[in-house]
Amino acid sequence: MTPTLAILERSSDRGGVKGLRQFLDPERQRAWMEGEIGLADRERSESLEQRFKYAARFEKLLQRPQARDVLEILQIYGETCLPIPRTTERFYWSVSCLPSTNDKPLARVNASWMELFTLLPDGDDLRSRFIVHLSDFTTDGSPEPDHLDNDFLEQCVARPQDFSHFLWKADTFGVKVRSAASIRKFLANPRALRAIRRFNLTHMNRGRNAYQASHCYSLADVMLGDRTDYTDEG
Repeated sequence: MTPTLAILERSSDRGGVKGLRQFLDPERQRAWMEGEIGLADRERSESLEQRFKYAARFEKLLQRPQARDVLEILQIYGETCLPIPRTTERFYWSVSCLPSTNDKPLARVNASWMELFTLLPDGDDLRSRFIVHLSDFTTDGSPEPDHLDNDFLEQCVARPQDFSHFLWKADTFGVKVRSAASIRKFLANPRALRAIRRFNLTHMNRGRNAYQASHCYSLADVMLGDRTDYTDEG
C-alpha cells in the first residue's frame, strides 16, 4: 500500500469539508463543469490486494463480444466526466467489473451511494444508463417532468429509438441509451456532457464512496489511460 493510500484510508473528510471540496474549491469545480479549465491531477495510489481481487473478472470481461466498446467508452467517460480522477479514485468514485446485480451489467461507475453510469449487454452491442439531474434536460431548467426536452435528447443519439428515460425522485433522472454509437454521441454532446459532470460533482461532493470494496483497478487503468493494449485482447 502506498503512503498516500494509507493516509486516505485512515482519514475521514477533513475538518467537516466533504468530497471534492477538499481538493477543488467551488469556483474551479464550476469552471471544470463548464469546460473552461483543465484540472491538475496527482499520481494514483493503489491497493495490490484490491487489484488482484477483481483481476479475473476483468479477464472474463475481455472475452465478451462487447469488450472493446465497453473499454473505449469507459476511457471516454474517465477522461471527460470525472474531475481529478486519479486523486479521487476509489475513495470518491469507483468502477466495478461484471457486478453481481440483477440487471447483469458489464461495468458500473459509482460515487457516494449513487450509481452514475452503467453499461449493459444488448445482444452483441451495448445499452447504457446515465443518472443525471432532470433539470439539465428540461426546456426551462426546472425539475418538472412535463418540461422534458425530448427533442434535444433525441438529437443526442444516433437514432431517436436509441433514447428512453425513467423518472426517479426529486431532480434525479435516468437516461437510457442503446448502441455503442449512440452512447459515444451522447458523451460527445456538450450539453449532455455538462449535465453528466454536474451530477457527478453533486455526488462526489457528498462524501466518501460507499462502493470502494468493488473497485476494479484493471478497469480503472483503462479509464485513466494507463492501459491501452486491451484492443488486441478478447
